[in-house]
Amino acid sequence: MMNAVSDITPDRRERASAALAEKPDGVVEAIAAKADVTPAEILEILPKGAAVIAGKEHFLDIWAEMTGWGEVLFIVHTDDIVLEAEGSLPGGSEAHGWFNIHGDSPIGGHIRKDNCASVTFVDRAFHGRRSCSVWFMNEKGSAMFKVFVRRDENRELIAEQLVKFEALRDRYAAL
Repeated sequence: MMNAVSDITPDRRERASAALAEKPDGVVEAIAAKADVTPAEILEILPKGAAVIAGKEHFLDIWAEMTGWGEVLFIVHTDDIVLEAEGSLPGGSEAHGWFNIHGDSPIGGHIRKDNCASVTFVDRAFHGRRSCSVWFMNEKGSAMFKVFVRRDENRELIAEQLVKFEALRDRYAAL
């Protein structure tokens, strides 16, 4: 799958690389802001395999697969808020231009699925620890939302979820 930002200009790539080198395990959005680039451009320059991109046409299949992961960490990160919700991803259905998620979970609402440009599986260090997440990216190069593999009481990634994340990521890496 071709990355939508693979045509990043040399100047933007240089700024992104310099900012990433300063804090390689930092918050992607903060690194992007420092370099005046998009989060997608930061993800693109991560080491090989750290960001695997699937096309937007896989939105429904990826979402459906993740509904079987158990409790995840769902994050919406904007300039104004980082909203975190823990719960299982409920199933959803499409109607009136929205992907409507509903069920017995604190995670619920309505997503403009058509705004999704790609889905990126991210496996990288975050503040010194391995972090695995699935980012639903918009056309502007930002995350609409992210779904993270949860951690246990020892702050280790939950093994069962990690196996499911890796299997799903690897399926799209092979495309």
